[in-house]
Formats: sequence, structure tokens, C-alpha cells
Amino acid sequence: MTSHRFTNALPLLAVLGSVTALGIGTSFAKQLFPQVGSLGTTALRVGFSALLLLCLWRPWRWPLSRVDALSLLRYGVALGFMNLLFYMSLRTIPFGLAVAIEFSGPLAVAMISSRRKIDFVWLALAILGLGMLLPMGHDVRRLDPEGVLYALAAAVCWGCYIVFGKRVGHLHAGHSVALGLTVAAITVVPFGVWQAGSALLEPRILIFGLGVAAISSAVPISLEMVALKRLPQEAFGIMTSMEPAVAALLGLLMLDEHLSGLQWLAITCTMLAAVGSSITARHDRPNNVLSEVVM
Repeated sequence: MTSHRFTNALPLLAVLGSVTALGIGTSFAKQLFPQVGSLGTTALRVGFSALLLLCLWRPWRWPLSRVDALSLLRYGVALGFMNLLFYMSLRTIPFGLAVAIEFSGPLAVAMISSRRKIDFVWLALAILGLGMLLPMGHDVRRLDPEGVLYALAAAVCWGCYIVFGKRVGHLHAGHSVALGLTVAAITVVPFGVWQAGSALLEPRILIFGLGVAAISSAVPISLEMVALKRLPQEAFGIMTSMEPAVAALLGLLMLDEHLSGLQWLAITCTMLAAVGSSITARHDRPNNVLSEVVM
């Protein structure tokens, strides 16, 4: 009986572990900002993630057509700029709120592809949550406009990443993600070198960056693959909807980022919109790890 319960709980624990590892990795990454800046941090995180996944999956073992190569190129560029813009948003707005704003990207993709009337409810919740976070009121704790714009731009890139990722969904997930991250690294590392220069080569920074990459990429992707083999896509989507709340909690515990009651309410609205969208999603949607991993 105990073994059966553990087997049933394993995919749920895997998703929770994935979301938590991703949040911890990002929280650690933000601590690199004073040394190498947001662009340098992005270069370390994406660059080392690409190297780790290349070693793990060895994607050169699989053939790649010209059409798939072009799709992977678009997918990787979107992934690179998604990370770059997200980390730039973290300079001025809290981690949890940046994630909540960025969630509007995949939510928009889900809404566009759906024709169900109930989805307008989830759309309204998403808009309500986003509206609470936009810096347009007179609240003294309103968010920095530049940080919000970077998070919104990252949301657009996340949406593009999902669309392009689905075009290579027929490939092995490890193949796609490893090559996609390699393209992402080629895209963003020059920005990091431009900002941080030789500081990126300091042994302490390199070791810290390697740790961030392992926690942020290798661990979450491995855990999500375990979950996806045992969970329906809808259930997986519901579980990953915890990400904004987990990010906000980790931001509080690790970065001392305190949120107002209104901001917590906005995160709740975003999560409810994501959960509702997952529940009412079309059942013919492909079961593809690419739409969720490697934030």
C-alpha cells in the first residue's frame, strides 16, 4: 500500500520539486547581479545549462532535417531572449511578480488556440491579475515600469517559445531542449560578455554560475520528464500553475522581497487563470515538455 501511494505521489512530487528547483536557481542567480549584472547572469545560467544538457543528451546522435533545424533556431532565439528579458526585469521588480506577469505569455497562447466560452473566464482572471500589477495606480508600492515592460517582453518571448517548440514536438525532448538551449546560449552570451567582461571568468563566479545552471535547468527538466510520463497534460499544467506562488515565497525567504496583499491577490488570479485554462484545455493537445521547461 505504501509503495502504491508513493508511486501515485511521485509525479506530483516531481512537478513540485521541478518548480521549487527552478525558483531556487533563479533566486540564487539574482544574487549574482551585483558582480556580473543581469546580462552576465543570463550568460552564465543559459551557457552552462546548454553545456550540461549537451553532455546529458548528446543531441548529435539524432539526425536533424533542414526544416527542423530552422524551427530549432527560432525556438532557441525565443528561449534566449525570454531568459534575458526575464532576468532584466528582476533588477527592479520582485521575482514572484515577474513570474506572474511572464505567465501572461503562455496563457495568451492557450486562449488564442481555444474557442470555449469558459476560457473567457480564465482570460478575465488573467487580465484582472495583470491589471493589479501594472504600474498605473497611485499605490506607493507600484511596480517599476521598466521592469514590468521587460517582464511583458519576456512573456511575448515565452509565447513564441511555446509556438516554435510545438513545431519540433515530434523530436525527442532531450534532443530539442539541448539544441534549443545551445542556440539560446549563442544568442545571449555575447550580451553577458559585453556587460560583465572578464568578471565572468572569475573561478568563484564560474562555480556559482554552474550551480545555478544545474539547479535551474538540469534538475527541473529531469523531474518534469518523470512527471510527464505519468501525468496527463492537463494535470501537469495545473501543477506547474503553482510557479508564481512558489516564486513569491522563495523571493520572500531568499531575497527578502515582501509583497502587498493586492500583489498576492494578483498572483492568485494568475494561478487560477492558469489552472482553469489547463482544466478546460483541448484533449488533443500534444504532450510536449517543451511548453513548460527552461524558464
